[in-house]
Amino acid sequence: MANASGLFHTPSVPNFRVRVRPLSRFQGFSTKVYCSGNIDGAHTTVSPSQSRIPRLVSQGCKLVGCGSAVPALQISNDDLSKIVDTNDEWISVRTGIRRRHVLSGGDSLETLAAEAARKALEMAKVEPDDIDLILMCTSTPEDLFGSAPQIQKQLGCTKNPLSYDITAACSGFLLGLISAACHVRGGGFRNVLVVGADALSRHVDWTDRGTCILFGDAAGAVLVQACDSEEDGFFGFDLHSDGSGQRHLNAGIKEKVSNNALDSNGSVRGFPPKQSSYSNIQMNGKEVFRFAVRCVPQTIESSLEKAGLPASSIDWLLLHQANQRIIDAVANRLEVPSERVISNLANYGNTSAASIPLALDEAVRSGKVKAGQTIAAAGFGAGLTWGSAIVRWG
Repeated sequence: MANASGLFHTPSVPNFRVRVRPLSRFQGFSTKVYCSGNIDGAHTTVSPSQSRIPRLVSQGCKLVGCGSAVPALQISNDDLSKIVDTNDEWISVRTGIRRRHVLSGGDSLETLAAEAARKALEMAKVEPDDIDLILMCTSTPEDLFGSAPQIQKQLGCTKNPLSYDITAACSGFLLGLISAACHVRGGGFRNVLVVGADALSRHVDWTDRGTCILFGDAAGAVLVQACDSEEDGFFGFDLHSDGSGQRHLNAGIKEKVSNNALDSNGSVRGFPPKQSSYSNIQMNGKEVFRFAVRCVPQTIESSLEKAGLPASSIDWLLLHQANQRIIDAVANRLEVPSERVISNLANYGNTSAASIPLALDEAVRSGKVKAGQTIAAAGFGAGLTWGSAIVRWG
């Protein structure tokens, strides 16, 4: 990344070569991209000699719209106590959660995601056909091959913008946000829609009080838009993953015991393979808690350093809404007072990739977060993955 080059595609220019200036210690996002090369198949009045002259493109990006949506069905801690050995006090003291929303009946995660996306576009005053890219951050798609194209369809995009899924569980939205900024800076995209949506209720063992009390379903979205470098609102980021931590949080493949009629086919041993499905969420809560309170403050401090900003410059701390004790511990480490911490965990539980955009949308629409304010956002979870970004709203 520090010395990146390659072939990028933009909505207006089919092919050109991009040379990005080296980043000093991976300092956030590069706003200066040097473009040169022959444009293949493009209809242009620029002469070949002119097209080969390097030109300096200075482009920033900013957050200009947000939206969210939750299922109608709301489940309280008291409701859970009727199916598993728990109670409201036990749950709220340990997690800060009091209720959550759960998909039911004919509800669709894709419909929720499209609703959140539509609200973000309306706030940004951007039409669906002005979208260049849709990133669907989810670990629970309704199609094994991805849900992003269905969001595009439901929004009514007629120009077929690229749409694809990002799978990183509770870190997914942060990865999508940074990916969007990179597409804008390095690829010439103008409007990138980032959607975080998950339905973890479909993958929870509702008899396991260690996990079923935590999760809810929701969708949230933001629009990342290109702007002049002087208006740039993405200041720095930091991302990590550690596969050795998978044992603490996962939902792995499990094989069915029998393939029934196919079991009699013994012509090739081990074939056909047994059908499989994903197991319910498995989590070692104590280890995940330790991981989060150690790594999240570190990644935010790293993002601040790369952005060249002190912790005191943060107007709002916005963390993945997993556990109130984690949120409080990180805020204390960073010396961010509670009145500058965004939290809606009590009403929604852990909504995975939806949690950050859902909380942001509520804070913006309530008037708490105002244009021009700086937000330190961090996601963490399965993988294990974690990361942060320092951004400005509006």
